[in-house]
Amino acid sequence: MDINSIKNIKSFKSLAQEKLHPELYEYLVGGADDLRTFRRNIDAWSHYQIRPRRLVDVSKVDTSAELFGQKVKAPIVLAPIGILGMFHPEGASGSTKAAKNKGLAAITSTVTNQSYQTIVASSNYNPWFQLYPTTNISARNTLVKRAEENACKVLVWTIDVPVIGNRERHAKMLVDNVHGRSANMGNLHDLIGPDDSFHSPSMTWEFLDWLKQNTKMQIILKGIMTHEDARIAVDRGADGIIISNHGGRQLESDLSTIECLEEVINEVNGKIPVLIDGGIRRGTDIFKALALGATAVCIGRPYVYGLAVAGQKGVERILDILTEELERNMRLAGVTNISEFNTNFVRRSYDSKASKWNT
Repeated sequence: MDINSIKNIKSFKSLAQEKLHPELYEYLVGGADDLRTFRRNIDAWSHYQIRPRRLVDVSKVDTSAELFGQKVKAPIVLAPIGILGMFHPEGASGSTKAAKNKGLAAITSTVTNQSYQTIVASSNYNPWFQLYPTTNISARNTLVKRAEENACKVLVWTIDVPVIGNRERHAKMLVDNVHGRSANMGNLHDLIGPDDSFHSPSMTWEFLDWLKQNTKMQIILKGIMTHEDARIAVDRGADGIIISNHGGRQLESDLSTIECLEEVINEVNGKIPVLIDGGIRRGTDIFKALALGATAVCIGRPYVYGLAVAGQKGVERILDILTEELERNMRLAGVTNISEFNTNFVRRSYDSKASKWNT
């Protein structure tokens, strides 16, 4: 297969479904409860429209950005996803190599198959490390220490998993050695016992204080959905925020991430970077997020479709598609540089019943 002939995320998704065992595919595309939040994440992007400007010289367009001291080709980040080795043997290392080759940032998960130090060694790249603070305090501290010892610069603390969401349709995928693909967790196998959990229901804001005191890594909070929590994050010294509802896999909130972006941006008021994930499938989605004030976007399922189809090369093709779409859309809308994005380039849908623009 010539993967360069694959033109969009939807086609990769169809091919991934053909390659994966049905239960693996269901785990990948599944979510909590009745999948309403998962679907809303995708559908809500269409509630915003791009307002293009004309007769702008777009012969040169620059998609590059800087994220937490790292220069990147585009403001696109690989979101942390666990047990990637189930979808392709190259797993997290292959995905990280893809991000490196394309000049982008990546976040590796606490619960991926390979340890952080293995991923760093095999890819010659230092991704950001996503932390699940386990119920085992010693293990939690060791995870932070190991990441920093392996030159990690950014720690991403996922804060929306005090317990696992109601994932009825793929609960049995959260066990070892499913359909010949290992679900072993490289970061945790020597740290936690049978009575420990990778998620902790006792976590509070005080753990952010502990992180700030015990590591030099920059701290991003992943899972913010309200301006109230954004304010606390800023006040307590977080270095960044990722607006996320865990891809619709946790709380069935019926609230998409893009619908939260404006209130969080307004609250943060430029004090720290605000990233967003959830339902991003096209360069137009990335364009809208940047216009509404996001510093960057994180993608999850789309790059796993690429991984399932063709390993590292599949992930690279996914990243090429999204980067090319973003650049093309910037040209079509009259934006030549990431710094030029502002809210004038986007508006909400028109509400015909209320006879007003939803702003």
